[in-house]
Amino acid sequence: MSRALVLFDLDGCLVDSTDAITGAIRHAMGALGLPAPPADQLRWCIGPPLHESFATLLAQAGTGPDRVPEAVDAYRAHYATTSLSQTTRIPGIEPALAAIAADATLAVVTSKPGEAAVPILEQVGLTGWFAAVHAPQADHRVEPKAVTLRRAQAQLGADGQPQVMIGDRSHDVDAGRACGTATVGVTWGAGDRDELAAAGADRIVDEPADLPATVRLLAGGGRSAGG
Repeated sequence: MSRALVLFDLDGCLVDSTDAITGAIRHAMGALGLPAPPADQLRWCIGPPLHESFATLLAQAGTGPDRVPEAVDAYRAHYATTSLSQTTRIPGIEPALAAIAADATLAVVTSKPGEAAVPILEQVGLTGWFAAVHAPQADHRVEPKAVTLRRAQAQLGADGQPQVMIGDRSHDVDAGRACGTATVGVTWGAGDRDELAAAGADRIVDEPADLPATVRLLAGGGRSAGG
């Protein structure tokens, strides 16, 4: 069996960015003169593309989608000053990465712009485990996660390799299924077991320590892009 390619979502999977993301969303809504939901009602915004989340939030506040770029700019300005201090490594994730890396190439596929994702990985001490970080460009264009994942597959030369996509939201599972990878949903992030099961995740795990055996099982089953 060829060496597997294992692709990880960032927020909610490798790092806990709840406080940084919800705080920046609340700041952005206030900057636009709009009411902001309480932080505990914004966990659903962690994981999906930022533009999608703001389109929904602005609609709920009675404002049209034309203000999404303004909201994104306000969010990113605030997030740039708080993300490093308010984001932490998921407990137990590094030993899991070390075990998986013995048999696989690891990469990150995130909806967060690369210029935000890379410093966070550096801050929490996880950069060295990953061959690459794949992310959308930092503009106001909505890039579906499947597009980012497909670009990662192409750039990593993944044809014929067993591939596994790991994430905490349905968007991660949907992207993996669209791109022909096996999929693992994790329940320690913003999503839950029901969401991940409904999306069709091949496996759902509750602890980082469960990841290495799950990845070996899926990779050993011969799952590969297009298969």
